[in-house]
Amino acid sequence: MSMKNALSILLLLLGGQLFSQNLISSTLVLSKTKAQLNTQFGVPFIQYNVKLYKITYTTTDINGVLDTASGLIGVPSDPTRMFPRLVYQHGTSSAKTDVPSNTASNGEGTLGGLFAGMGYFTVMPDYLGLGSSRGFHPYVHAASEASAAIDMLHASAQFIAQLGNVYVNNQLFITGYSQGGHAAMALHRALELNPDSPYEVTAAAHLSGPYSISGVMRDLILSDAVYTSPSYLPNTILSYQTVYKNIFTNLSDIFKPNYATLIAPFYAGTKSLSTLNNQLLAQLKSDFGNYIPGKMLKDSVVQVVKTDLNHPFNQNLRDNDVYKWAPQAPTRLFYCKADDQVPYLNSIVARDTITALNPPNFLAVDVDSTKNHVDCVTPAIIQTLLFFAGFQTISTATQDLDNPFVLDIYPNPAAESLHINALPTDGQIDIYDIWGQNFGSFPVSASGASVSLASVPSGLYMVIYHGNGLVLQQKLVVGR
Repeated sequence: MSMKNALSILLLLLGGQLFSQNLISSTLVLSKTKAQLNTQFGVPFIQYNVKLYKITYTTTDINGVLDTASGLIGVPSDPTRMFPRLVYQHGTSSAKTDVPSNTASNGEGTLGGLFAGMGYFTVMPDYLGLGSSRGFHPYVHAASEASAAIDMLHASAQFIAQLGNVYVNNQLFITGYSQGGHAAMALHRALELNPDSPYEVTAAAHLSGPYSISGVMRDLILSDAVYTSPSYLPNTILSYQTVYKNIFTNLSDIFKPNYATLIAPFYAGTKSLSTLNNQLLAQLKSDFGNYIPGKMLKDSVVQVVKTDLNHPFNQNLRDNDVYKWAPQAPTRLFYCKADDQVPYLNSIVARDTITALNPPNFLAVDVDSTKNHVDCVTPAIIQTLLFFAGFQTISTATQDLDNPFVLDIYPNPAAESLHINALPTDGQIDIYDIWGQNFGSFPVSASGASVSLASVPSGLYMVIYHGNGLVLQQKLVVGR
């Protein structure tokens, strides 16, 4: 039996008998050429045309009841290749429709095109309570962030089998930004700590996430610090009330009257999070002269939450911390020290806790200490792509999974020059440092090439070959 046929049968089994056919529908929403993607993102080594599909699938809600969820899938358009899978967990949504499956052409969903163009079969869940899912979104609720993604992975296996000309290998990459950083770490933890999981994580990069819900984020809200995203506080409280049902009976039990009135329409689904944030800012400024979110809470509530660590709200917060474990797959935390929405201390607390547990390949990196939360997205994504490139395998669809194409370079470490052997076709070699700076682009032929490293300082680099729809990479150490 050929590897391609064997893989198709495996996908049918994964998508059918094991996971009870949870794919409901799939709809093509957008196609883009690699030229269009290169223009859109300014990334010179995008090698694939892509197709983006909205899928709906069944998953269980926070009460264990069957629900219909949605998400976006990005497919590299090359049936001769076998691609790794990548799960991207999205950031905080302003509204129910502000999700990847509805923003493929503008918004965070566009990242599906970027990742697919880079050679990843990309899975982007909308989460519970958003997109096609019913009910209030359980914001920063780790268990449902993970379960929605896992069930979408199951559904994507069925989608692949139904499409018939898409092939994936056994690699799985996980990433996400902001709330998605929290959700990505929740998914990563759920897969690695489940001995029965059918998915093995190849590498993960968690980006600017609120990992320390009960520590860093709680301390921020209970302090008198100025914070211009006050809507995150009611969003979290309403989420945990929806999940745990142990915080309040009425909004007025916990919020001061002016704020309970503003929050009620958001809880009912008739006001967006961005509108609520603007209204809360105006009310806080009017009432207290500055933006201090904790002032929205009744004084008695603040006092009991500060003093009683076993208060239900504190218990709920602890239940959704996601950093107290040791990742076994290579893992990076990418953040920006000037983040104004998700304090970088989330990454520092996670870094220190995880490092103490001796993970095999883990690092936290400040990718640009000058960037705020919005501006940190670009350097964090660039670092993620460079990090993943060191592990990514793209092979022919008929090639044995245990013998993928690799970029054959020597010597490594190198000093003055680098030699590339036996390339499959003519193409180009690019050398990037870990910050995404290009240190040289060189045309190469199928017989190989030698390139000078005279202008490349000592350090760690990624050597990336691209040509004829194929991307190969290898890490390079330059030392003198």
